Amino acid sequence: MLIGDRNGTITLMNGGDKKEVMHSHNDGETWGVCAMGSNVLTSGDDNQVIEWDPSSRCRVKTQDVSKRSAGPKKGKASSLSNKPASQCARSVAHHNGTTVVAANDGVVHVHCSSGSKKLEDSDEWIECMAFSPDGSHFAVGSHDNRIYVYETGNWGLVGTCKGHSSYIMALDWSSDGSYLRTNCGAYELLFWNTPACTQDKNGKSNTVGTDWATKTVKFSWHVNGIYPKGTDGTHINCVTGNPDGSLLAAGDDWCLVRIFNDPCLPGHQPRSFRGHSEFVSGIIFHGDYIFSVGGYDQTLMQWKKC
Repeated sequence: MLIGDRNGTITLMNGGDKKEVMHSHNDGETWGVCAMGSNVLTSGDDNQVIEWDPSSRCRVKTQDVSKRSAGPKKGKASSLSNKPASQCARSVAHHNGTTVVAANDGVVHVHCSSGSKKLEDSDEWIECMAFSPDGSHFAVGSHDNRIYVYETGNWGLVGTCKGHSSYIMALDWSSDGSYLRTNCGAYELLFWNTPACTQDKNGKSNTVGTDWATKTVKFSWHVNGIYPKGTDGTHINCVTGNPDGSLLAAGDDWCLVRIFNDPCLPGHQPRSFRGHSEFVSGIIFHGDYIFSVGGYDQTLMQWKKC
């Protein structure tokens, strides 16, 4: 007998034996996705951070976003879940055994071998965050228009980047960890010296030859061609670049995963792939696959690179 539960679990009953065939996110939307060794982590509005094994296409384990029941300080994130903001997570990151989860009440939860810690500097919910390439620093992009930079040895705040006129939606570290570039809801692209957290107002020129560890910003010269005619910046939900710098992948409001050459200039045509039944909220290159998560379809999909 197969049993499908409201929480997204499918269980196989064989006499007295029970076997979980499938597990899933099951409430609100799924947003966060990142690599964890050979596995993948996802987070969502259902108080779950799930580790997946791509080879078996099964869940490895699940942990709570938070056991706290708290609302946002201000600036509530929209959600189709009835769970409190402290139990919903739009962003997750991992580096060398440390997992960081950002709850929608603005609290960042750090889980490592030495224990757990809460970072509570943000006044609003968090859409993006990332470790520096060497793992020594961690940047948090908040909807309070600021970027908070922490030193990961003791997780102390080393600086705050102030200058954006809207919420932070994407950020990238340079490969040497000396720069951050960030996008906000006002479509600004700003550059910051790190860890000093001072704005480089000539950063667009000063970083022409800079190698970037990630390519998640949605507004920059190398992604000018990812936007179809007649759309604005809100129609593209996520962007990422592959490790060798040859491809860009984007997830959009039309449920598509689209692949472009990198850089992608106006007029470039993508290859488009349909699988999600809702908007694509997160996307990463990892190993031989592209992994994408859909918002309200609550699904992690893996796409084989051929």
